[in-house]
Amino acid sequence: MPLVEMKGVSKRFGKVVASSGIDLRIEDGEYVTILGPSGCGKTTLIRMIAGILEPSEGKVLIGGRDMDGVPIEERDIGYVFQNIALFPHLNMLENVSYGPIVKDVSEEERVSVPRRYLELVNLLDRMSMFPSALSGGEQQKVALARALASGARLLLLDEPLSALDARVRMDLRYELRRITKDLGLTVLHVTHDQEEAMTVSDRIVLMRNGRIMESGSPEQMYRAPKELFTANFIGETNLLDGVVVVSGDDRTLVEVRDGSVVEAQPSGFEPGDAVVLSVRPERVHALNEGLKAVVRSMSFMGTYIRVTAEADSEDILEFDIPVPRGGDFNVGDNIHLGWSMGSALVYQRPPGGIAEAVKLE
Repeated sequence: MPLVEMKGVSKRFGKVVASSGIDLRIEDGEYVTILGPSGCGKTTLIRMIAGILEPSEGKVLIGGRDMDGVPIEERDIGYVFQNIALFPHLNMLENVSYGPIVKDVSEEERVSVPRRYLELVNLLDRMSMFPSALSGGEQQKVALARALASGARLLLLDEPLSALDARVRMDLRYELRRITKDLGLTVLHVTHDQEEAMTVSDRIVLMRNGRIMESGSPEQMYRAPKELFTANFIGETNLLDGVVVVSGDDRTLVEVRDGSVVEAQPSGFEPGDAVVLSVRPERVHALNEGLKAVVRSMSFMGTYIRVTAEADSEDILEFDIPVPRGGDFNVGDNIHLGWSMGSALVYQRPPGGIAEAVKLE
């Protein structure tokens, strides 16, 4: 079965370290997304599992078998690329038939298997059409059907939706999860799109600069990230500099730069510790009292209005209000902002500053 393990895996291209000390285990039937900014090593990682690249150090195992020296065609994987890679001179049925033909299956399976997977992606009625006659979303569905028709139990998806329009991406990511879960496949999905990762994954693995920063369920990574970089990269957050003034079992009190004191979750930090608070925009509210701020801008976002305010502490905070309440605020208004105690997470202030800790490169 396609249990995937990476043990101490590193990959170097000359002096450039693309991956460093990767330890990763993907369970049979698990849908894992490798998430991170461009250039963080996501594609290098998936290509080492596929056999396109060999690790400089460490081991890759699939189903307990060491993949050292095992060519890609013997790894029993399905691979869907970022750039839709269909054979332009073959129609849809012929494209999807490629895997079964290469595997030299019976004549009956050569006919039945491609049809089964084209039907699974709802394109059986277009099996005689050529790639040039299909939309981008339809072409990527055919690429998925071709990967599935190979009979592989491990599916590798390398930015499979990035070349598609936003609406098509949204629809197809639900299809990806539904189909792979119905088939009981193990999936490793590489993306830089946080929303895509949150939607499809059983578990997210976040990478930065060739290393794994953190992993967990989508809810864990959003609600209780362990790292400041994670809090800033997954979703949106407001970050405030401060110093702990009270640390108890039930709450942490933090003094921000204008002298105001705000509440946060229990943190284990001691009074005097320099910290950073992370508060999601949906947790910030305008109140009768609290952190003093001035409304700097208001942006219409469809179902809500995003308000950007500058606090007296010089921190920039964003929060959302429903469209019907948009008239409650105007640019230049003086307001007070706050949040419930459990809404603010506390992190150690990075020695190099917040900007250095959360930058994407």
